[in-house]
Amino acid sequence: MKKIISVVGARPNFIKIAPVHRAFEKYKDSIKHIICHTGQHFDDKMSKIFFDELKMPKPDYFLGLGGGSHAVQTARIMVEFEKILIDEKPDLVIVPGDVNSTIAASLVAAKMHIPVAHVESGLRSFDRKMPEEINRVLTDEISDYLFVT
Repeated sequence: MKKIISVVGARPNFIKIAPVHRAFEKYKDSIKHIICHTGQHFDDKMSKIFFDELKMPKPDYFLGLGGGSHAVQTARIMVEFEKILIDEKPDLVIVPGDVNSTIAASLVAAKMHIPVAHVESGLRSFDRKMPEEINRVLTDEISDYLFVT
């Protein structure tokens, strides 16, 4: 059985992973889909309600990240997500979007030689002052599979 972890942290990520999760549900015999919610968006209005409305299951992992600077968020996610990868030993990590959760999970997986799939790759603003642009460019560079919009 293949084991795939999808990492979500913010509202746009939930929306992107919901149809992916539904597709994997059709292949329960051969794919175990695990959802890891970093908690980057951490209140019910920004998180739980989206899971409910998108008919997604409760995440298998919730890191409870909360707020913090870009460095604090990214570092906390990396530390906690590494533990999950060590325990789960997935065959693939899927990261959607361009938030801190995206780059943090990508870095950890890539350094552990676990293939990374970036959903919504290839988008560019060409404005390196935007944190999201840095996250997009770096995530695309270290991903093994790129799924464009």
